[in-house]
Amino acid sequence: MDGGELDTNYTSKMVTITEGEWAGWNQYPGGDPFEDLAGPFYCRIDKEGRRLSAFRAEHKHMNGGMFMHGGCVMTFADFSLFWIARDAIEGQSSVTATFNAELVGTCGVGDLVECRGEVVKAGRSMVFLRGIITNASDGGAPMMSFSSVLKKTTRRS
Repeated sequence: MDGGELDTNYTSKMVTITEGEWAGWNQYPGGDPFEDLAGPFYCRIDKEGRRLSAFRAEHKHMNGGMFMHGGCVMTFADFSLFWIARDAIEGQSSVTATFNAELVGTCGVGDLVECRGEVVKAGRSMVFLRGIITNASDGGAPMMSFSSVLKKTTRRS
């Protein structure tokens, strides 16, 4: 592929980072072309056994006022939804059906951004979730709360 074509037959495989700041964290390289461009985003199970997503804010994530762009926060939340719901959607394709968000804070370049959440209900065809994104570099100050519904689908060939 020359980079202008979308490979619709890719299979995203989680890899574990072995070096640097993110050693021990997981990543899905090649899993979602837009998230690859917006990220990198990372995920792991925390000490309490809960799913955690994170990334380090870079200049490319900022808006004109040098605060994190709201679209970046929402993109990170969308990535995090699928990590939070991983057990509920395992083995099935799914898409974001609804997404509600309240942007309540921000961060700057170099800050550590984290997301935690929970599955509220996992049904046969839909998974209901909620979560919060925080600025871990600012004592866990809230940046965005959100709720969402994922729709389980069948993968098109």
